[in-house]
Amino acid sequence: MRSFYEAVSRCNPEEQNLAVTVLAGPHFGEKALFSDGQLIFDTEEKGYLREHKEEVWIAVRDKKQCRDSIAEVAGIPVFCDWLGQENCLVICGGGHVSIPVIEIGRMLGFEVIVLEDRPVFADNARRAGASQVICEPFEAGLDQIPGSSSTYFVLVTRGHVYDQICLKKIVEKPHAYIGMLGNRKRVQMVKDAVLEYGAAPQVIERIHTPIGLDIGSETPAELGVAIMAEIIQVKNRGIRQNGYSRDMLHALLKTGNGGKAGVMATIVGKKGSTPREAGTKMLVQPDGYCIGTIGGGRAEAVMMNRALELLKSGAEYSMLCYVNMAGEESEEEGSCGGGVIYVLLEMVLGEKELK
Repeated sequence: MRSFYEAVSRCNPEEQNLAVTVLAGPHFGEKALFSDGQLIFDTEEKGYLREHKEEVWIAVRDKKQCRDSIAEVAGIPVFCDWLGQENCLVICGGGHVSIPVIEIGRMLGFEVIVLEDRPVFADNARRAGASQVICEPFEAGLDQIPGSSSTYFVLVTRGHVYDQICLKKIVEKPHAYIGMLGNRKRVQMVKDAVLEYGAAPQVIERIHTPIGLDIGSETPAELGVAIMAEIIQVKNRGIRQNGYSRDMLHALLKTGNGGKAGVMATIVGKKGSTPREAGTKMLVQPDGYCIGTIGGGRAEAVMMNRALELLKSGAEYSMLCYVNMAGEESEEEGSCGGGVIYVLLEMVLGEKELK
């Protein structure tokens, strides 16, 4: 199983990456990884998924046989998990507005990178919990950010000169979102300057200004909420993808814990109203520490307990479970929603640190 996660960690994030798991029959638990339609890894060299690889890709691509991320291939249900990139929030500026954006971004599971050329403000960003702080001139810092279709850029610098420096670099990078703080005059000056520099007009037109949803924000904290609300709105308008965060892959592949990285819990299907979608993941480690969440409440508590029981048993197999979140018991335990989720629990052995 560790080899599968190594293959996931090596995937080209700009390609369409799909993890497939057999959910029934004698091949239950078998996994394969596709990239742009090509099989690049499978856990069984002569297994079911290799034998039916063309059928798997066609079933998922056409989406005619899929329901809640489950497709039927040659009469057997398989879970189809599109692997998106980890969402990355890049904040240019470490002032008062950036602090709540950092805190909310981390709370929502984003990797948060802050660019700030003033050491005191860079330290503030670190204390707020930023994943990485680059304390260098903005231009040099942005040279270290490749950008991607899951990168969200927030410009909250201390002046239009710095906004202009940042925006010239950012518009040339792949991105999911660009938002810029400032009054209309300041923002238009920056846009005009970057257009003269040669930026594509269609990219400039898509910049979110004024930044954030209009909720009448007054304080930095309220503005932080508005900015992150707009980013959530943009993110969720696209195709929902779930992947493995870098923290999760580190834990899956690292040494220690007697060779066990823990139990991976993945929502593979749902019925009715549930807090999280199929593909959502949570890694339960032997000490009970969890990376990720499958929605909290009763569902998460039940799956955590089952995962710990699986770890305690020493078994090395997968199991499919479900939780019904409707009824009085769910309300007492803080469940959200009244549907059913189906969760795949997989024991994971870890022997190697992710590079």
